[in-house]
Formats: sequence, C-alpha cells, structure tokens
Amino acid sequence: MSIDNRALLIGNKVVVSLVFLLCLVHSSESLRPLFACDPANGLTRTLRFCQVNIPVHVRVQDLIGRLTLQEKIRLLVNNAAAVPRVGIGGYEWWSEALHGVSDVGPGTKFGGAFPGATSFPQVITTVASFNQSLWEEIGRVVSDEARAMYNGGVAGLTYWSPNVNILRDPRWGRSQETPGEDPLVAGKYAASYVRGLQGNGAGNRLKVAACCKHYTAYDLDNWNGVDRFHFNAKVTQQDLEDTYNVPFRACVYEGNVASVMCSYNQVNGKPTCADENLLKNTIRGQWQLNGYIVSDCDSVDVFFNQQHYTATPEEAAAASIKAGLDLDCGPFLAIFTEGAVKKGLLIENDINLALTNTIMVQMRLGMFDGNLGPYANLGSRDVCTPTHQYLALEAAHQGIVLLKNDGRSLPLSPTRHRTVTVIGPNSDVTETMIGNYAGKACAYITPLEGISRYVKTLHQDGCSSVACVGNQGFGAAEIAAREADATVLVMGLDQSIEAETHDRTGLLLPGYQQDLVTRVAQASRGPVILVLMSGGPIDVSFAKNHPRVTAIIWAGYPGQAGGAAIADIIFGAVNPGGKLPMTWYPQDYVVKVPMTFMAMRASGDYPGRTYRFYNGPVVFPFGFGLSYTTFTHSLAQNPLTQLSVSPYKLNSAIFNFSSNSIKVSRANCEMFPKMPIHVEVSNTGELDGTHTVFVFAEPPRNRIKGLGVNKQLIAFEKVHVTAGAKRIVQVDVDTCKHLSVVDEYGKRRIPMGEHNLHIGDLKHTILVQPQL
Repeated sequence: MSIDNRALLIGNKVVVSLVFLLCLVHSSESLRPLFACDPANGLTRTLRFCQVNIPVHVRVQDLIGRLTLQEKIRLLVNNAAAVPRVGIGGYEWWSEALHGVSDVGPGTKFGGAFPGATSFPQVITTVASFNQSLWEEIGRVVSDEARAMYNGGVAGLTYWSPNVNILRDPRWGRSQETPGEDPLVAGKYAASYVRGLQGNGAGNRLKVAACCKHYTAYDLDNWNGVDRFHFNAKVTQQDLEDTYNVPFRACVYEGNVASVMCSYNQVNGKPTCADENLLKNTIRGQWQLNGYIVSDCDSVDVFFNQQHYTATPEEAAAASIKAGLDLDCGPFLAIFTEGAVKKGLLIENDINLALTNTIMVQMRLGMFDGNLGPYANLGSRDVCTPTHQYLALEAAHQGIVLLKNDGRSLPLSPTRHRTVTVIGPNSDVTETMIGNYAGKACAYITPLEGISRYVKTLHQDGCSSVACVGNQGFGAAEIAAREADATVLVMGLDQSIEAETHDRTGLLLPGYQQDLVTRVAQASRGPVILVLMSGGPIDVSFAKNHPRVTAIIWAGYPGQAGGAAIADIIFGAVNPGGKLPMTWYPQDYVVKVPMTFMAMRASGDYPGRTYRFYNGPVVFPFGFGLSYTTFTHSLAQNPLTQLSVSPYKLNSAIFNFSSNSIKVSRANCEMFPKMPIHVEVSNTGELDGTHTVFVFAEPPRNRIKGLGVNKQLIAFEKVHVTAGAKRIVQVDVDTCKHLSVVDEYGKRRIPMGEHNLHIGDLKHTILVQPQL
C-alpha cells in the first residue's frame, strides 16, 4: 500500500470519529446521520450555504469557497469524506435502485427497522408490460421506500439506476437489467422511471437523484476472452445517433435525470470517462444535463492501469476531470488529483466545476436544508406496504408474456385440473425471481406456492440446478407427470448462467433441460405448460414445435410475487398482455455473429441486429405476445395520405437531390402539422384484456447511403378493452421525429417517397414529397 493510500485511510478514520461525535447530538427522532445545516448543528446553521431562502447556485458557490483544495479533492469520490470544520458529514454516493431499493452499493444497508424493500420484477420483465404509467409508478414507490430508508439512516439519496443500455446481443449477461432492444422503448422507460424516482421536479427539487447508465455502447461483459475493461467498441456515428445514445438523450431531455454514468469500455479508441466529446460536449453541452457525471466503479483506474490510456495516474485524473467527469466511483481521483494540480495538468477551478455539479444535486435533494421537506415523515411504515407489494404483483401480471397456447390449453381450470405436477429447477426458487441488482425482498411467493393456492400439487425438481448437469431426477419427474391432470415445467436461467461479468456463449437451455422438458412432455397425461425464467432470449424452438408442449410462458425474472403472478395467469385469474421487448433468435444466429462486432446494420454475410435491421428467421419476434382473447385493428378515420414539403415550410432548406432527402437540422419542423392516426382496437373475444398498440414506420427505399432500416417503432400505447368493446387510440405522427432516418454521418434526414405505417396487420401509406 502506498504512503498516499495509508494517509487516506488514516484521514478517513479521523473523519469518521469526528462525524460520530457530531451524530451523538443529533435528534433521536431520526436515525439519519447528522448532515450540514440541521438545526442541531451549531457549526453551520448560520452560514450562507445553509440559508434556504438564498438561490441554490449561490449557496453552492458559498460552500465551495470555504473549502481547501485537499477538502475539495476528498469530495470527488463516491465515499466523500466529511469536512467537520464546516459541519459536513461524510456521504456515500453509491446506492442502487434498479427495480427496488438494493443493497448492492455500500450506501444502503438492510436490517433492524428495514429488513427488506419491495422487489419489483427485473427491468426486462417490467418493460414487457409496455405500460409507461406503470413504469413511473414503480419509480415513485421505490423512491418512497428509498426516502424512508434515508430518514432511517440506512440509505442515501443518490441511486445509480436505471440501466438504459440497448440489448444489442442476446448473449449479454446484463440483458435482464435493460429495457430491451428498441431505442424508443428504452428511452421512454428511462424517462418514465426517472420521473417516478425523482419526483415532479417542482422548484428544481429532487426526491431522490437517479442516474442513467452506462454511457455509451456498453453491452459486453466477458465473452470469448474479451472483457468490458479492455473492450474497444468500434461504433459508427450512425449507430451512436439512432441506437446507442437514444435512451441517454431521452433520460436527459425527457426525464431530466440528475446523473449519467460513463462506462468501462472505450468507444472508437477512447475511454468514455475520458472522452470530452461524449461527456462535456454531448451530455452537458448538447443535452444540457442538469446534474453530475459519474464513472462506473474504478473506471478511471481501469483506463490507466488496464487500458494504459495515459502514461501517469495524474494524467488520467486530469483527462477524466477535463473531459467532464464530476465524481469517481473509486479512490483514484482522491489519490491522484492533487498531484495533477501540482504538475499543472489541472487548475483548482476544474475541481470547482466538478463540485458545483455534485453539490448542486445534494442541494436539490434538500441535504443542506436540515430535517425539512415533503418527505421528512417517511419511515419504516412506508416500506413493504400492502399497496407496494400489490404493485409488484401487478407489474409481474402485466410483464409476463404468453408465447404459445395450442388448442387454448390455457387457462387451466381448477375444477378440471385438480392435480398439477410442478417440475423444474426454477419451480420453487425465491432469489432467482428477483434477478440481479436486487435487495432483500419483503417476502416471496414461488411458482410452486402460487400454483398450490389453486390446486393440489406434486413437485419434482428434475434438475438440482439450472445447469442441469445430469438426468438423475428425470425418472421421478416423469412418474409425477403421469399422476397429474396437467404439468407445469419451470425452467430457464439464473445468475449462474447470465449476470454481470458473465455473458452466455449460446441461446439454448443449459445442460439437459431440453431433455427433461421433452421426456416430461411425453409422459404427461394432460396439458404441458413450459414457464421460462430468464433475462435474455432462449432458443426454445423444440418446445415451440413440440405438439405435447401445449403452452409456453416467458416470466423473465418476475420479482418477489412472481410465483403468484405465474399461477394467476396459468389459471386465468389474469389475462396475459405482455409483449416481448426483444427478438428471440435461433441458436444459429449467434454462431455467425461475434459479440464484439457493434454494427447494427446488415452487410454482406453479417445479418444485422434487432428487428430494425435483422431479416433472418426468429423463434419469436419483437413485440410478440398472446392473450386469452383476440383483438383487431382498424383505422377509425381517414388519415392524411400525402404531405408536401415546400422550401418556405422548410425555412429555405436545401433539398439534397443525391439522397432524395431533407436534413432535419435544416427543416423548420414546427411548421409541419402533426398527422393524427386514430386506431380502433376491438376486443373480439370473450374475455376482458389489455393490448399494446404498436405503430412502426417503414421508410422508403431511397438513396440514403447505409440506411438499412426495416422498420422502426415510433409509438406504442397499452389499452384495456372489455370483451366485445372498442377503444380508440390516437397517435400523432411527427414528420421530423417519426419519419426521419439517420444517415451514415449521424445526421437525421427526411427521405422523400412512400412511408408505410404498420399497425398490427394494417398498413397505411403517407407520401412525402418536396414542393419545389
């Protein structure tokens, strides 16, 4: 250990002791550690930065002006040191709330009055609901529980969630954390969840501070000898603009997120946490982030020690801060920033600018306002409430996807299927249901327990784990299947197969799982329902085509109430309405495509990625999902079929004859009328149900080089329609936003020609032409 590191540890011990003494005088009404400006804190309550009637930016500058260089540097890292002489306690910035308050980060601890928190379905499952109001409501509940735990002294107020990376490759171990493969959906999810977490933004205040991560083009952890610490993602400007950066831009523009996290990987040869164009110019410059930029944990250390991007650690510290990094998750900046200043690589004002961004967020959170604010009364009674736990169940109901239902074998009837055999390595699991970045759940209901609420059950694991390395339990499983009226197999993956730092090598069920399903299906005397738990897609073509496997359900990782939700759908208490947020590819696809190849568009023998660019065979397509009822679409009114764009309306933009298109940046988009599309959704079945209306735009095949888009989602809406009824959904088509595409230079253009809108089986054509 270096002298600098030893000094840092000794200094922290002294700081901790001083903070402990300060905390002894804190009011017993709250277990939250004393922070600056509490009424009980005589050191600071008269100082200017504690005066709540003064503008926040003035308070921030007053505080920074009181700090020494060494004190400032200790605030550049996640475990920010206390500054006792101005009454500031230490603060741990790193907390997580991906789908519920989590104890993955050191800022949150469970125990005592807070033994757990509501654990919602993993993000990929929640996104399958395609319900934006649900996404925001989950965020609101999570932030209620986070604030309650902060008041109880066991959590922070800065949560490094959500993960909004695009699910580019089906093997990625962190697929489960993401909002899927579509940039529009990922952006809408990001903005909705962030709004729920952060509150309504009144007065520029924050309930908690969210963070959208990992910026950018990050979707490989450890595959075929390549890990995220050494990976250089070679990405075109076209793919950055229309895929990888889209959710982050939505986070900032639509969600007003308080933080963005840069990633471990390099993009085009430069570490993202040292890339001034990505951070300072784009996030803060173009997108106008109102918040701070943080590194993924030890990213600065990684690009110095593992990527060897700079010659000295001081140069690495300077490169990151000058690029726009405000906070380092890790000790690197605390150790090497002062040296960078002494060597002339940084000036103190560079550090002041970084602290302005972090302390401003703390001020907006009310951390310098004493024990005041609208959330001060939240406590342990507001965590794991019946209402919150019911929302976790409802989220699972809405996210579970029915993939196959031959002969309407589902729903099962408790009167006709009085005994059900439940088989599989995921049939009686608890923690598997909540996936990664989870906390301690309030309680669990496993699939076996959920099904047992409806009927008598027989149970066999079949395999002792999802690895399913042997077939020793198959015989007992077959016998149990013969004795029941129906069989439910709960198979799939868990964190031993797909996780952070662990990408998959293939898409098939692990080990002998497929053999177990096949043998049990042959033995069963009644319907066979295959339930899959996973974050990423699985090639279950064998089951899709097997006549004895009558139904397939994808549950994702359905959260603490997942077993109850699965059972409710199997027995018809809930009509499934989830849709897949990602393409399910066949195993052959990954044989052809290395994870390291970042291009989205097909070229030569390369098949492309996601439904927008890939034209090959699929197991199940993006947006697929069945219901126990049936829906039809029709156009309720006659929508516009032709749009002429004149030079006057385009603000004298130059028409590009070579590409037969107009650059969006040169168009006066506000002059274009919105084109309303009224879609009538009819429930033609016998059961009430929910349905997601997807509107895709297919651009004309014109001369824009490298376009390669099959179609792209421009709008979606979830509606509930009672049996025999109809609902009207209005979608306003924006020419610049919805009918534009991105060219090879990363510029948006409106192609002239026929644009086809696809809504289910409907197709509506809009002719866009120049009026020259």
